Parts: sequence; C-alpha cells; structure tokens
Amino acid sequence: MNFTVKDIEQFQTQKQFIDTAIVPLVQLNLLDEGMKQSSSAVEYLITLTMFIEQQFRGRVMLMPPFSYTDRTKNELLPIQLQEELHNTGFKSVIFITCDHSWKKDNEDLDILWLPAIPLESMDKTVKQRILEDQLKQIIPVLTEAWV
Repeated sequence: MNFTVKDIEQFQTQKQFIDTAIVPLVQLNLLDEGMKQSSSAVEYLITLTMFIEQQFRGRVMLMPPFSYTDRTKNELLPIQLQEELHNTGFKSVIFITCDHSWKKDNEDLDILWLPAIPLESMDKTVKQRILEDQLKQIIPVLTEAWV
C-alpha cells in the first residue's frame, strides 16, 4: 500500500493486517559535485521500496520519502515519526536508506542500510534481477520484524 487516498481508505478498514510501515530515508546532496550521485541513490531507493511494496502489498505501507540534507539532518525526527506511526497502529516501522551514517548510533530505530546501486544505465531485465536480489536480503529483516 502507498500513502494515497485510495490505499489509506483500505488501510483504515484493515489495520490489523497492514502492520508495517516502510520509510525511505533519502539524503539529498544539492551541491553540483554531489547531485548526480545523490539522485542516483534516491532513484535506487525509491525503485527498491516501491518493489518491496508491490511484493508485500496488503502487509506493508510505503510512506513518502523522509528527505534531508547534511545541514537539515536531525536524528530525533525519524524517532518521532516512528512513534507517531506506532500510535497510528503500525507494529513495525522499518527505515531503509543508502546513507550509512544512520547505522552508527541509532539503536532506537530499525534501519536497513543498503549500498546504492546505479540503476539508471541498466536495462529492464538486469534492473529486475538486482531488485529481486536485494529483496532476498530484505526478507529476513521483514520476517524478523513480524515475529
């Protein structure tokens, strides 16, 4: 499910089944020398989280990306968002990011870090295979959250 009116209406009637929120943590680098790499990582992360949502539709809700820059990064905001999502009825909140700095001191958050893979120059079949391989790494994290 996505954070759209249609899916939210369904979520509100089936909260007991849709118990996991997926939140992409997206780092934006708006400097000329970092913008291309940043946009590549964002494209990968958004494509991957949309693929996860498709595979687990009815069990997860893909939230809008949580975007920040080096200057606006605030480690308390994801904790507060997680708390609000728990209060909404989500039992699990999983943040997915390509920014390794989130893994350092965030024991309060369930953060899955994945290295960014540049998808922009790949053909459709290679891209699909990479997404499926990444999903295989993510499934144990999801099943652990669901236990």
